[in-house]
Amino acid sequence: MPMRFRKIHGAGNDFILFTNPEPRDDATWAKEAERLCARRTGVGADGLVVSRVTDDRPSVHEVQCFNADGSIATMCGNALRCAAWAAQHDDGLNVKRRLRLRMAGVMHEAVVDPASVWVTAQVNSIQPRVLQTVINGQPTWFDSVHTGTEHVVAVVSDVDAITAATVGRAVRYHDNVAPLGTNVNFVQPFGGRSLKIRTYERGVEAETLSCGSGAVAAVVAATMRGLVPKGEVTVHNRAGEPLTVRPHEHQPNRAAWVGGPVTYTFEGVLA
Repeated sequence: MPMRFRKIHGAGNDFILFTNPEPRDDATWAKEAERLCARRTGVGADGLVVSRVTDDRPSVHEVQCFNADGSIATMCGNALRCAAWAAQHDDGLNVKRRLRLRMAGVMHEAVVDPASVWVTAQVNSIQPRVLQTVINGQPTWFDSVHTGTEHVVAVVSDVDAITAATVGRAVRYHDNVAPLGTNVNFVQPFGGRSLKIRTYERGVEAETLSCGSGAVAAVVAATMRGLVPKGEVTVHNRAGEPLTVRPHEHQPNRAAWVGGPVTYTFEGVLA
């Protein structure tokens, strides 16, 4: 049967979004992700998102994110933000609203208002200096920060001088993060409460324009190193649409909010 989809992006991290589609198993969705996310022959996206309203009371939106290579993401902040925006839009509400979303068995909060969409991310294990590599002739350490998915973060003097795809691919497969591999973030202090970031995403296997869980990991690592103060931090990405990260008000050491713009691009029908 024809299936309607929306192309939507969260601060440049773009997705093909299906809302309440006919049931399909994960293997079928994984193949669809590979086919549809292809930039030259498909719709083109970093991932494919399936969002369904459950029978829970109060209602919960069950969100799955399939990366461009067909793998399943255990956490994708921008996918959750896009799903929350779509849920608000479908309900026809223009007021600030809280939602509940679940991804890979983990419950997330969301707040949607006209200017931005916020979701929560976990802050789990933090391990300084898990691996080292040479970047532009300089030995560089990466810290590991788990934000619902695996991330490593390196602080560098100039993110724009990094060949993110080449270095990111090498670090993503480093022995110290085997067998799962990791997402790879390069972070530069940008004055006061600001950072600049570039991210190589596992599953997309390329640099993306932004990464929600990566922004959280970057802020956690930079705060641990004393490069930014605790509290709200602006993370400037390649899309030029910054994300903002702040500690969760009730569990500041265990969770964070990440928020920013969501943009609806177009919709279509798969025949």
